[in-house]
Amino acid sequence: MGKFTDVINIQIKSGDGGPGSVSFRREKYAPKGGPDGGDGGKGGDVYIEADRRYYNLSHFFSDRVYKAGNGKYGMGDNRHGRDGDDLIIKVPPGTIVYNVETGEEIIDLINEEEPFKISEGGIGGKGNAFFKTSTHQTPRFAQPGMPGVEMTISLNLKLIADVGLVGLPNAGKSTLLSVITNANPKIGDYPFTTLIPNLGVLQYPDGKVFKIADIPGIIEGAHMGLGLGLSFLQHIERVKCILFIIDAAEADPLYNLELLRNELNTYNKDLVDKKFRIILSKTDLVSKEEIEEKINLLGDKVIPISALLDENLDPLYSAIKEMMESQVEED
Repeated sequence: MGKFTDVINIQIKSGDGGPGSVSFRREKYAPKGGPDGGDGGKGGDVYIEADRRYYNLSHFFSDRVYKAGNGKYGMGDNRHGRDGDDLIIKVPPGTIVYNVETGEEIIDLINEEEPFKISEGGIGGKGNAFFKTSTHQTPRFAQPGMPGVEMTISLNLKLIADVGLVGLPNAGKSTLLSVITNANPKIGDYPFTTLIPNLGVLQYPDGKVFKIADIPGIIEGAHMGLGLGLSFLQHIERVKCILFIIDAAEADPLYNLELLRNELNTYNKDLVDKKFRIILSKTDLVSKEEIEEKINLLGDKVIPISALLDENLDPLYSAIKEMMESQVEED
């Protein structure tokens, strides 16, 4: 798997219009025929399209210009030059496109839809046949094609998921994701095992499907750039609900929960207003008495689980479904 890229600037250029032709009809019985130069072809347009087959933006290169085709020259016998080929740039759903020069948002590609035209190709030049008039029978000039538009755009990916997993490093997020979804994240017993966001799909027997995003562990000060959290907090901005993952072995789980909520609030106040549950993970590593004590401390939104032993996951499945369905009703 290549490097995960979620922000990149690229240059795009629509095609130049083809030049019109200067040509005169030359036939056996009309050695001095009139002008018959055809128009040049239109330059290709540049489109951008969301495509779920792409997970991030690592297939782009910032030092390359992505060009549509140029229109071809017009030809004699009033033949129109061929239009340039359009260019369709494929990006993952959730990509926001900005004009780098103006800072303006061009489009937010949330869903797979029709390609969006981002840059129009130049029109082809008129051939000399176009300029023939009653007073000017033999124009010996034609128009050049109009140049295409070159611009630098910024692609900014924010993953589209229904549920976000938020926790300190090594809290058990990746293990949980691997157990309840089809994802296969890297799992280890040390902080920052997760270095990139991971997406998994949770499917219910009734056919309902929800996407779950696991982002690298958040540490105190993540919103200021500490640890890995700041780079990836944007990937839970679009989620409908959040699962806070707290290690059952933590000495002060309430402090950890407040730390996580504070980092989210500082980054984006809307995040702490989303529906949530608190997942007390790795319960197989502590006593029942400790589990009860921490449940009482954290409140009624706690679900104790052991993803490793596949214990108590049904209440978690029910809670996710309940939060998602109530969110749909509110929307």
